[in-house]
Order: sequence, then structure tokens, then C-alpha cells
Amino acid sequence: MNAINEDIPKDGTGVIKLDPWLEPFKDSLKARYKKAQDWMTTINETEGGLDKFSKGTEKFGLNVDKSNNITYREWAPNATHASLIGDFNDWNRESHPMKKDPFGVFEIVIPAQNGKPAIPHKSKIKISMLTPSGERIERLPAWIQYVTQDLEVSPVYDARFWNPPASERYVFKNSRPKKPESARVYEAHVGISSPEQRVATYKEFTKNVLPRIKHLGYNVIQLMAIMEHAYYASFGYQFDGFRFDGVTSMLYLHHGIGTGFSGGYHEYFGPAVDDDAVAYLMLANEMLHQFYPETITIAEDVSGMPALCLPLSLGGVGFDYRLAMAIPDMWIKILKEKKDDEWDMSNITWTLTNRRHGEKTIAYCESHDQALVGDKTIMMYLCDAEMYTNMSVLTELTPVIERGLSLHKMIRLLTHGLGGEGYLNFEGNEFGHPEWLDFPRAGNNNSFWYARRQFNLTEDSLLRYQFLNEFDAKMNDTEQKYGWLHSSQAYISLKNEVDKVVVFERAGLVWVFNFHPTKSFADYRIGIEVPGTYRIVLNTDSKEFGGFERVDNATRFFTTPMEWNGRKNFTHVYVPNRTAIILAMELTL
Repeated sequence: MNAINEDIPKDGTGVIKLDPWLEPFKDSLKARYKKAQDWMTTINETEGGLDKFSKGTEKFGLNVDKSNNITYREWAPNATHASLIGDFNDWNRESHPMKKDPFGVFEIVIPAQNGKPAIPHKSKIKISMLTPSGERIERLPAWIQYVTQDLEVSPVYDARFWNPPASERYVFKNSRPKKPESARVYEAHVGISSPEQRVATYKEFTKNVLPRIKHLGYNVIQLMAIMEHAYYASFGYQFDGFRFDGVTSMLYLHHGIGTGFSGGYHEYFGPAVDDDAVAYLMLANEMLHQFYPETITIAEDVSGMPALCLPLSLGGVGFDYRLAMAIPDMWIKILKEKKDDEWDMSNITWTLTNRRHGEKTIAYCESHDQALVGDKTIMMYLCDAEMYTNMSVLTELTPVIERGLSLHKMIRLLTHGLGGEGYLNFEGNEFGHPEWLDFPRAGNNNSFWYARRQFNLTEDSLLRYQFLNEFDAKMNDTEQKYGWLHSSQAYISLKNEVDKVVVFERAGLVWVFNFHPTKSFADYRIGIEVPGTYRIVLNTDSKEFGGFERVDNATRFFTTPMEWNGRKNFTHVYVPNRTAIILAMELTL
């Protein structure tokens, strides 16, 4: 970005300076940019600006003024009649009719009674509506802030008016955290964040899970399903920023269905693109970054649309990151279809590094998608049934468990080091959680057995889950020190398909991976660009991570000034089978 001249075009074509291959599509870039700017002008003129327009909760739903009058608004353009019903009026459909404005918004003001709100805190409410056909329907208000469910009575949720006294309202005590240089994202769901068979609370998450996340070294927390929803098994996402799901479906009129993306730029412009959706995403990102400058926005996109993660000022869509969705697909495909000695080092490293220059990516080995019922996590693919019989240190370390522990660490480290400018992990996957995720639903008799995370497994000194947990913490701690996620993309000097060895350099570190299932290599020559004395800063074979300690972490590695594998120097290392080590300059320790 620093290479871009200060005289950026004001018409949305600034991205061409980063990617000259976009030149043939400058008219489309201009049109997208103009559409977004036109909408911004319209919103400024008619809605009081983006900031006010974005604060829908202050207009819609139930709001209480200083005199305790309650105003309720609901957008329901197809309804012919609406009324507010609830405990406060004995569910009378006639006593509190709402008025409809020309834009389809129904409104009612409920005056205070004796200076107090007419609707008590936590009392049940609904909106009752008539459709054009005369059918009566009753729904939970779309902007309701609190819902409850009593499974002993019904799986249906109840909407409750949330208006606690001032003494019970939470007041933020700290400023928003600064945007980190390296985003290490912990993807979590508050409700499942307990070993117990119930919905965990935010207070429990704060007390029990936040310290765990801090210990693991993650600095961004992505919370799923932060808003109450009529179906607990649904997913939603929220952190100090926003993850936009299904962006590919939004960007294209074909929604990505039955369509492959070859990478040809013609696929990202023209009649197949939903320009209104592109303009919306531009506006959303511009609003978020303008009013909340420390926010992070992430796009779930599989198409690879150019400029998706560049600012609007350049003609980009404005996201900070996109998810590297091809990476987890690759790992699962390899584990399902390939024998260990068939792993293709070139294909693996190509997939991990295949991303747009100048646009940041969040890499991950697996997310909640792989943890859900019907699929398998990486650890389940690696160890399957033996996870239930041989994860105790008192039982035999079988070849299956040995392989599982080794590859689980190596897959994560390689993805962390090569895959992007950020890294994401779904809670529990860091230590190889032994069971899938399945929320209470009719199909499982509303069971919570699989809607939980068994963090207690890492706290038992007799279980091997602790080794994976501590490796994850050490991996993130090492990134915190050396900052490879916000460094330039790696230089890969070796992809040996026979030896199954990968060597690369990033952030001044030298990474050596031996994926071979049986062969260890002594005095293995590797290329290093910067001369000096190196030491091991991370070793997947360390005993503290469940390894065999076959490599002495105190070993000093001296470079020799002779070109090797395209690097100016070389050194020799010992790399046991299914082991990865990271070397750093001794003076950095």
C-alpha cells in the first residue's frame, strides 16, 4: 500500500495501481464506486447520515424516553393491520392498535403510567398482524432484545420487554481494544462453552473461558449467535467487528450455485455481479471503519473477487480480511482421500499461499463447520475411535494416536505460518475435542450432550489433550514475539516430494517440516538467506507437547556462506519423521 502514489484517483480506479490486470474493468469499478457514493449522498440527505442510519435499534423495536413513555416501531409493509399485545394488556388485540406510515412502518406510543413504563420489565409481548388475505399472524418483534425458552412447556421462544433499572444496566468500563497487527481469532459460542449439558452464560464465559483464551494467545474473539434467536441451533457471528457470512451468495446473482470460479477477472464483473449487493457491502464497511476505526471486518468469500479487501477510497469493497476457505477443504480432502506418503507438498503449499497480493486473509485448518454433526474434525479423521480408548497417558501410545498428535500439530503450524495474515481456530479444536457439535433439536430429543465443549479434558494431567492445548498456546506465543502474520508472505525454498520435506522463511524465522511417515533425516541441508547462528524456538516433537524429544532444543545451527536452494547460505538440521521445527536467530532469544 505504501507504494501507491498519494494522488489516488477519486473515481474508484485506485485499485488498478495495485493490480494493473484490472485496467480493462475500470468502467465497472467506476460504476460500483459511483453507486456507493450515490447511496451515501442519499442517506446523508434523507436519513441524517450513515451513523444515524446504522443505529436502527434507536428507532425500531421498543424504546423508552426520559419520561418512561414507550415507543414501538416495526417495519411490516405487507401487513394491513398491527397491534401490540402482551401480559401488560392481557393479550388484547384491539386495545393497542398501531399506525402505519407510507413506508410500511407501524408505530405506537404507550404513555407512562404514574411516571413508570406501562410495560413491566421482562413481561411477554408480541406483535399481532393481519395479512392482505385476512389471516392473523402473531410474531416476536424483530428488534426484541431478550427472549426466553422453557423446553418443559414448548420449544417456542417468548419475547420479553427488556428495560432493567439503571442500577442493573451494564456500563462499559474500558475503551475498545486496538486493532492487532496480527489477528489470532478464537471462534467461540457462549452457549456451548461449558462441559455441562445446558446453555452456558456470558458471566460463565467471562470467568471460565476468557482466561483460557488469553492463555492460548488469541487476541480476537469471534462470538457466534450473540443475539437471541428463535432457534438455538442457528449460528450467527459477532466480535469487536463483523464477520459477513455468505458474501459469495450476495456478490453474484447466481449466488455461486452451480458456478465455479477459475480466477478469470471477467467472472468478477458484468451481468452476473449483483451491483446493489456490492454497493451495500461498500457502505457497510465504510460506515464501520469510519465510526469504529478499530473494528475488524471479515468476508466469507470463495470466489476471490479482486479488491474485496481494499478500502473504498481505492475502489475496494472495504473488508479487512477474507477467509481462506480453500484451506480447510484441502486438509479434509487430504485426510479422507490420501495416504500419508501420497501427500503432495507442492499442492499443499500452493493452496496455503494462493491469495491476492495486498489483500489480507484469515487462514484456518477447520472451523465450526467441520465440528458440526455429519462432519468430522481433523483430530477425528486422524484418530477416530481410538480417541475414546487411548488418549490417556496410562494407555499405550498407539501408532494411530502418535500419528494423530503429530499431524494435528504440524497441520496447524504449517497453516499458521503459510496460510495468511491472520489465523482462526474454533473452540475445542485446538486440543482435538473428541466429539462433534450438535445443538438441541427435535432430531436429538433436544439433547445438550453434544452442545458443549469439554475443556476439562485439557486440565486432566493423565490425558493427552493437554499436549495439543499447550502446543497451540506456544504456537501463538511464538507468533506474538516474531509477528509472522503481519510479515511479508513466506519464501518457500524447498518442497521435496520424495522426502516430504517443506522449508520456508518468514519473519526472519526458518521453518522445517518433515511430513514423511517413517523417515527421519540427519544432517539435512537447508537453505537460509540471512547468515548467523540459529536456535530452535518451537519444536512439535518436544515432550511438553506429547513428542519424543528427538531434537535437542539447545542445539545451535551455524550457517555456511554457500548458495543452497536459492538462498545465500545453508545449515544442517536433524528432522525426525512427522516433526516440524522453527529456527530463529540466536540474538532474538
